[in-house]
Amino acid sequence: MKKILYILIGALALTSCEEWLDVAPNTDVPAKELFTTENGFMSSLAGLYIVMTEEDTYGKNLTFGLMDQLVQMYDKLPDGTSDRMSIYVYDRETNTYNTKGVLANVWQQQYHTIANANNLLKWLDLNGETVIVNEGTRNMIRGEALALRAFLHFDLLRGWGPMNYAGNEKGRKMKCMPYRTVADHSKQPLLPAEMVLRHIINDLLEARECMDYEKELDLSDVRNSRKYRFNYHAVNATLARVYNYAGIKDSAAMYANQVIEESGLTLQTSNYNDPILSQELICGLSMHELEDNLSDYFAVGDKLNTKYFLKLSTLNALFESVGSESEDIRAQGTAMYRSNELQNAMSLKYVDNDHEIIPLIRLPEMYYIACEASEDGKVAATHINTVRNKRGISKSKDVACDTEENRLNALSKEYRKEFYGEGQYFWFLKTHGITGPLTYCPDVVTLVAENFVFPLPDAEVQYGWTEENEIEEKGVEEDSEEDSPSNMHKDI
Repeated sequence: MKKILYILIGALALTSCEEWLDVAPNTDVPAKELFTTENGFMSSLAGLYIVMTEEDTYGKNLTFGLMDQLVQMYDKLPDGTSDRMSIYVYDRETNTYNTKGVLANVWQQQYHTIANANNLLKWLDLNGETVIVNEGTRNMIRGEALALRAFLHFDLLRGWGPMNYAGNEKGRKMKCMPYRTVADHSKQPLLPAEMVLRHIINDLLEARECMDYEKELDLSDVRNSRKYRFNYHAVNATLARVYNYAGIKDSAAMYANQVIEESGLTLQTSNYNDPILSQELICGLSMHELEDNLSDYFAVGDKLNTKYFLKLSTLNALFESVGSESEDIRAQGTAMYRSNELQNAMSLKYVDNDHEIIPLIRLPEMYYIACEASEDGKVAATHINTVRNKRGISKSKDVACDTEENRLNALSKEYRKEFYGEGQYFWFLKTHGITGPLTYCPDVVTLVAENFVFPLPDAEVQYGWTEENEIEEKGVEEDSEEDSPSNMHKDI
């Protein structure tokens, strides 16, 4: 199935170092023909989601793979790596874990997908009104493509942008990455983080406007196909995530609460036969034959010790599962396969996953953002404890958010437990500039700020924007009045 869709959409390929981002179609269906029918546009849009399930990004490294490895969620990896510190070597290849190569692939694949989205938007501008009669369909395609472009850029920003964005004025002004809106391999300038964020927000707000017709969408039915696409509520959820990252609390709270109140989703009290909690899904990727495709990483039984497993002692420390919160369903057998014989455990999120979902955004995050954004400590505590209670933790063990330290400590524990295997905990720590020891790790690993900022890939340094380009395109990075960083919050 994947192969057929790749042919339809013209998946992007690397051709040479000089043209490391090649967006020329490599397909039996030239773009001029593909985008002459509505089905062609729809196939191209579907293809964006399929490309996102590749291992280089959300099919591994931006979910359960690299991102969770960086916060030491596993005691053993399928490649046999045991050196816990080798993963933080970003600037050179090593004989243990080649993080430099992994990061280069993430960067490359994200920009390939972005280029595909830009190509779709280009042809929508050229042919859309002629080929697609229904305005709602055109708006849906444009909205999803813009939302995807923003979402993909945002994860690049979270990786290659500054530590503690909201509290790091100097870091916000540092050039870190391009924001690509063109569907070709032309060199694009590295922009300051705050300018990248502005572009992300602008794309999301336009996407939201395009998808306004979907306000009443009810996501409660897991079979609703819109859960597997960037729907209206997913755009709001992404805006909540982005504004929270930026430290703009009122906007973060507004969009998070809109999702909570309007999406039709409710927090679940049981993960029996559904460890991914698919009924809480705001947006995710559908992976055909997910269990088979990910069997190299997750499989129960006698193969447990060759997969992404953790020791029972690590599980107990990470989830506090032998202490006061032992009733937490996220650490019980409905979510974690345990082998008493091997004294190991493994997440069931990608094994017992009948809906074949790779989650991108789930409802609990909206409660956590609302907690973080609230100025009232009691209201903040209500948000986080609502999730905890639904996970089986007694109200008698509710946490307090009476100080900022208590609030962040509580959220930190919730993020690592709730999003185990989903790659969100690393981003939480970086967003808040949290360093120090990972105490649940048997060989306690102490993270420092340098561990959270990825260096530019060699290809971007060698073949990307140069000072000569700066001279040739004089003024390209001079901010217009409209896009000035000082006006970032204007009209938002």
